[in-house]
Amino acid sequence: MSERSGARGEGLVKGLAVTLRTMTRRSTTQQYPDVAPELPPRSRGVIALLTENCTVCMLCARECPDWCIYIDSHKEEVAVPGAARPRQRNVLDRFDIDFSLCMYCGICVDVCPFDALYWSPEFEYAEYDIKDLLHDKDQLGEWMATVPPPPAHDPQGEPAKEETTAARKASAPAARPAPSAVRPEPGAEQGGGTPS
Repeated sequence: MSERSGARGEGLVKGLAVTLRTMTRRSTTQQYPDVAPELPPRSRGVIALLTENCTVCMLCARECPDWCIYIDSHKEEVAVPGAARPRQRNVLDRFDIDFSLCMYCGICVDVCPFDALYWSPEFEYAEYDIKDLLHDKDQLGEWMATVPPPPAHDPQGEPAKEETTAARKASAPAARPAPSAVRPEPGAEQGGGTPS
């Protein structure tokens, strides 16, 4: 019995020691409403939309696990000079995200093939009514101003695919010999007949 009571008393002493240590430290309270917090780079706050890049492919809405993205569009005909018939393109009418349902997983940002969705560090968008957390394309477009630029490319890292492809295309025409520069092999007959 004495060993058990000693072990219990030891735990109590350790707990009180932790409490005393934290009581003597200076508190680091942030004065949030008056002083804006310093957010780490590339913070995830809210999803911003670049409307010009959206082609209404619906990948973001289909991949969203919460089904919180609502998209509507219509088709317009675009006359292309020299084409046999006009082309059709989708025009974005509605792009809403319901942030009361969103779990901020970022799948929509990752699957967007046209870079229309970005993470913005904006986090002050609380509302008094839950219905007001449904933000439309205009509000999502305003948050694009707060999206930070992408990080600089690491000089020690591999070059981007686009840079490699561009360098390969630039060097490809120079590497091919011109058709007039091709010479016949030595010893090959020129005219098919024997010299006289």
